[in-house]
Amino acid sequence: MRLSIFSRLIIGYLSLLLLATGVSVYAIIKLSLVKNVTHSIITVDNNFADLNKKLTDALLSETRYEKKFLIMQDSVLYDSFMQAKDDFGQYLNEALIIADSPDVKDLLDRVKKYHEKYQALFNEEVEFLKTGKQYSRILYKKEKEKVTDSIIEELKTLKILSQERIFDKIKNLGEAGTRAQIFAIAITTAALLFGGFLSVFITRSITVPLSVMKKKTREIAKGDFEANLDLPSPPEIGELASALNLMCSKLKEVDKMKSDFFSLMSHELRTPLTSIKEGTNLFLEGLGGEITEKQEKLLTIIAEESNRLIELVNSLLDLSKMEAGMLRYNFTRSNLLPLIQKVIIEVMPLAEAKDIRIGKNIENLEPVTLDPERILQALRNLIGNALKFTPYGGNIIVSAHMIHNGVEVSVTDTGPGIPKEDIDTIFDKFQQVKLRGSGKIKGTGLGLAIVKHIIEKHGGRVWIESTLGKGSTFFFILPA
Repeated sequence: MRLSIFSRLIIGYLSLLLLATGVSVYAIIKLSLVKNVTHSIITVDNNFADLNKKLTDALLSETRYEKKFLIMQDSVLYDSFMQAKDDFGQYLNEALIIADSPDVKDLLDRVKKYHEKYQALFNEEVEFLKTGKQYSRILYKKEKEKVTDSIIEELKTLKILSQERIFDKIKNLGEAGTRAQIFAIAITTAALLFGGFLSVFITRSITVPLSVMKKKTREIAKGDFEANLDLPSPPEIGELASALNLMCSKLKEVDKMKSDFFSLMSHELRTPLTSIKEGTNLFLEGLGGEITEKQEKLLTIIAEESNRLIELVNSLLDLSKMEAGMLRYNFTRSNLLPLIQKVIIEVMPLAEAKDIRIGKNIENLEPVTLDPERILQALRNLIGNALKFTPYGGNIIVSAHMIHNGVEVSVTDTGPGIPKEDIDTIFDKFQQVKLRGSGKIKGTGLGLAIVKHIIEKHGGRVWIESTLGKGSTFFFILPA
């Protein structure tokens, strides 16, 4: 099932919205990671650095008060020592609470054990002093120094470890930021490309069928009523195409009815018109009795109009047969030169009556495949039109020369020219050109349509080049 235009637009917008949401969610996740790492550095690593300094200061205070107390045995110094001991224990407990790695916890546990050993040694000395027993102060001093040195070394290690942890977190944060930047750029680029592709796809799925339908309407305007629109398009445009196909079918029926009507009427009119023509000629020849000069003029007008009507009927019949594909063509390999010369000789009296000079520019022509009678008909129409529209004293040039794919023939006149708006339709049937500055219309509008049918039936093409006020040139090509 084909999606409607509304559905395609909604899917496109939702896809772009999902891509934008995905990028936003990813950015939020990475910002949350940055926040967590920053919070860890501030609340854990910076606190470790601060607690490390406090532990070191508390330990140094303990050793200082401990040495003074052992010498002076002053209770105030003992109380100060115990306060420093409590401070060290408090700071150590705080460090154990925020410790977030096994290495740090193990290190703090070692510090705690060393400190407990240090306290035990000091308590033993205090007992010796209370009881007055003799003991080796030097030995206890060395043991305490050894334990405090170990605590200080562990605290130094903790400081280095804390600094390394801060550096690693900042480094990882930088790497994560770089990866996030690359990923964000990649996602944004992919989103832009996908969005562009989706926009082009949706737009083309609408504009391409419309362009085809626009082309089809132009073909309809030129008389092509084939209902051949089958477009992979949204349902709305598909329905419009179906309506256009239906319209083409109806127009084709109407056009056929019109052609059948013209064909029937032409058949029915030819016999009475011929009778009128022959009867008029008999009167003009005096077989019906003597006629006056005025009657002779009227009969002459009737004869001329009868000839014009018979010519029109014959043109209608020929065109109807051409459109129905019933006109037979007898193709032979012939030279075009004798046909051109024959038509020029036929129209020469009319040209002389209008003082029009007919020139020829014909090169050596090779035989081509053609129907001589039909090409004569096309040449008569083209040169006859040139004579009609060329004013007195004008010029007509008939040219013909070989080209790479056949022979090209042109008929140039010095008439008023054809307006641009009429050039595209001048080969359509019943199209007539009005002379500039005059409302009178020459011709029936069938001659050029017949020329087009004949030339296209020969596999060639016909066209016109014209400039207002300077004349026109009709071209046609017959393939070799």
